[in-house]
Amino acid sequence: MPLASSRPLIEPQRSRKDPTLPAHAVMAFTPQDQQACRSLLSRRWERPHRIFLADAVAGDFEGTPVAVLGPMLGAPQAVLVMEKAIALGVRRVIAYGWCGSLQPAVAVGDVVLPTKAFSEEGTSAHYPLQGPARPSPALLHALRRALAQSQLTLHEGSVWSTDAPYRETEAKVLAYQDRGVLGVEMEMAALLTVAAFRGIEFAGVLVVSDDLSHLRWRHGFKDPGFIRTRKRLPQRILQALSS
Repeated sequence: MPLASSRPLIEPQRSRKDPTLPAHAVMAFTPQDQQACRSLLSRRWERPHRIFLADAVAGDFEGTPVAVLGPMLGAPQAVLVMEKAIALGVRRVIAYGWCGSLQPAVAVGDVVLPTKAFSEEGTSAHYPLQGPARPSPALLHALRRALAQSQLTLHEGSVWSTDAPYRETEAKVLAYQDRGVLGVEMEMAALLTVAAFRGIEFAGVLVVSDDLSHLRWRHGFKDPGFIRTRKRLPQRILQALSS
């Protein structure tokens, strides 16, 4: 029997019923953040297009066509949405989500820009790369510039992506703290990997929603700083994406 090829049997593609999406897109993981981004678009579609349980809406932001995709949860769904969006025309993506802090200096309400991600999710390994997956330098620069006047506290560094939020053990937190990892979330490692594999520009923005840095969980979902940051970020993200 001949050796099996590594060629995939299913490729993402545009069907006759699918629209073409703009080259620029925001992937917003929560319904509230997705709606906040959509509300800033002018001339947007009135009826969302469905992509793997997420909605895609397109419109203009300061003259640039932009798609807003979401909500989504976890690496498998986020990658399904990204793969389909690329097939529909997306080439430049900023993903907007939340993370838990692993470092005492990274507070609830702060912003983390991931520069790499340690993968403990099951999707990245299916996309072989020659080297580590990194965000787009141009998009990172655009995000720094857009956030410079936001009066938000900004951190850049690595994050830990996991499929199992209820298995963030003391031993794991301590190990990642020792490596200087800033936060834990669920999607960034996979999205960085797929973006590199498909050759598109990608960067992530994470607002710190909770804290594990003292080996106990403290949520900040009602924290004024967290709420304030979420109000300020959508416009800054869209400015960076469209610059």
